[in-house]
Amino acid sequence: MTADIIDGKAIAAEVRGEVAEGVARLKAETGIAPGLAVVLVGEDPASQVYVRNKQKAAAEAGMVAEDHKLPIDTAAEVLRSKIDSLNADPSVHGILVQLPLPDHLDEKEFIQRIAPAKDVDGLHPMNMGLLLAGTPRFVSATPAGVQQILLRTGNAPAGKHVVVCGRSDIVGKPVAALLMQRSDDANATVTVCHTRTADIGAITRQADILIAAVGRANFITADMVSEGTVVIDVGINRVEAPERKRGYRLVGDVDFEPVAAKASAITPVPGGVGPMTIAMLLVNTLKAARLAS
Repeated sequence: MTADIIDGKAIAAEVRGEVAEGVARLKAETGIAPGLAVVLVGEDPASQVYVRNKQKAAAEAGMVAEDHKLPIDTAAEVLRSKIDSLNADPSVHGILVQLPLPDHLDEKEFIQRIAPAKDVDGLHPMNMGLLLAGTPRFVSATPAGVQQILLRTGNAPAGKHVVVCGRSDIVGKPVAALLMQRSDDANATVTVCHTRTADIGAITRQADILIAAVGRANFITADMVSEGTVVIDVGINRVEAPERKRGYRLVGDVDFEPVAAKASAITPVPGGVGPMTIAMLLVNTLKAARLAS
C-alpha cells in the first residue's frame, strides 16, 4: 500500500478562502474588520517566520493584522501591560502571544492573562474547559486543523479508534478532547499515549487514525503502524543536513517513507498540518469578531 499524501497547503487555502468570504460579509453587515494582534518577544528565527506567515494570512483574509515585537529581555511587567492594553482595545478581537517565550517569562501566566474572549489560540484554561465541557468557543488552532484535515479528506473520525501520541497542552490534550466530543465531526474512541507509555507500539498499531505529536524526530516507525492507518504528523523537528545551505532540514515525528508505505493517507512535514494551524487561527479570529459585534 502507498499512502495518499495529504496536501495541507491546499486544504488551508480552501479554509482561508472561506474565512475571507466571512470577513467580507462581516464588514458589509457591521463595518467591523476582525483585528488580530500577535505579540513576539525576542528574535527566535522560527517564531519570526511563524509570525510573518500569520500576519500575511490575516491581511490576505481582509483582517487588520498587528505585530507587537518586544526585546528578548522584556520584563514581565512590560508584557503584562502590553497584554492588558490589547485586552482593552475594542479593535483587537484576537490576541496571540507567540510561544515559546524567553525562559524568564512564565508562559502559563501570560496565556491566562489574555482575555478569554480574545484567546484565539484556545489555550486559556477557560477555553480549554469549555472544550472539555462540550461547548467549545475557541479550539486550539492545531487540533482544529487536524480535525479539518480528517473531515475534508474523507477520513471522518466518527466511530474510529484515534490514537494520540503526545499529551501537550497545545496539541495532545486538546485534540483528544476535541475528537471524543459527542458531535458528527468527532465521535471517535480516543486513546492517549506518550513517551513514557509501556510498549507504545502495541497501542499505536490499534489505531485507525494515528496523530503523532511527541516532538521527537522520526519517533513513529513503520513497525508501530498497521496497514491502512491514517497518519497525521504534527511534529516539526530540525535535523542536521550539512548538504543544505541552511544546515538543517525539517522532519516530523513520523519516519515518513517507511510509514507512508503502510498508511492509507499521511501528512507530510512540511506542508501538512502546519498551514492548517494558521488557517484555523483565522477561523477563530473571525469568530471572536462576530461574538464581539
